[in-house]
Amino acid sequence: MDFAGSSSRLSSWTVGERLCAVCIPVIAIIEALIFGVSNCFEHRSPKKGRCRFGDLARLADESRFTVNDVEALYELFKKLSSSIIDDGLIHKEELRLALFKTPYGENLFLDRVFDLFDEKKNGVIEFEEFVHALSVFHPYATVEEKTDFAFRLYDLRQTGFIEREEVKQMVIAILSESGLDLSDDLLESIINKTFEDADTDGDDKISKDEWKALVNRYPSLLKNMTLPYLKDITTVFPSFIFNTEVED
Repeated sequence: MDFAGSSSRLSSWTVGERLCAVCIPVIAIIEALIFGVSNCFEHRSPKKGRCRFGDLARLADESRFTVNDVEALYELFKKLSSSIIDDGLIHKEELRLALFKTPYGENLFLDRVFDLFDEKKNGVIEFEEFVHALSVFHPYATVEEKTDFAFRLYDLRQTGFIEREEVKQMVIAILSESGLDLSDDLLESIINKTFEDADTDGDDKISKDEWKALVNRYPSLLKNMTLPYLKDITTVFPSFIFNTEVED
């Protein structure tokens, strides 16, 4: 690999391109999760599950999905939540097993996906949390929804600000995923250029308002926050349907 050339191209990216690149592994994890589990249905029919129609309708109202879409997502959720512990909840080990074929190991981007899906911060993902999080990537989700999710992606410490060290940690992670190894000076240069553009009040952290302003200047920041096939998931993944018994 041409590390020198790759490093030069990365350092010349706009702030929007640099920050947008961090979203790519997160989207790749979500796509791999959906497509990987969908393939399992083609080889083995999941157990029938029960889900109240009222719950499906409520989740459809709370998201960008139709009732049929929510029912299809329930099939995906059942598969994930029973791979290690059949308790109707997705544990981090089950998410890791679905993606990497092993329940062990560490991956920053998987951790961020899990943390953002886990709305209640109780260490597991419930079905309604699963639907809410995937809804952000729906083509009909608003810019505000996507902007807020992307901000929380960077806010590793959940302080309400994106701090320099957090951006550095995410950039190092994306470089590692890409097989790049930059010098400390070049890495600091990238971080400095990012904050020069984003941190308008000079307090060495990016507030939510500064983030929104940055997104307005660089709409490409959100270009990887949409998964087109979520608009009609029952057509794209027909194996997800006809396995759930819906109660009145």
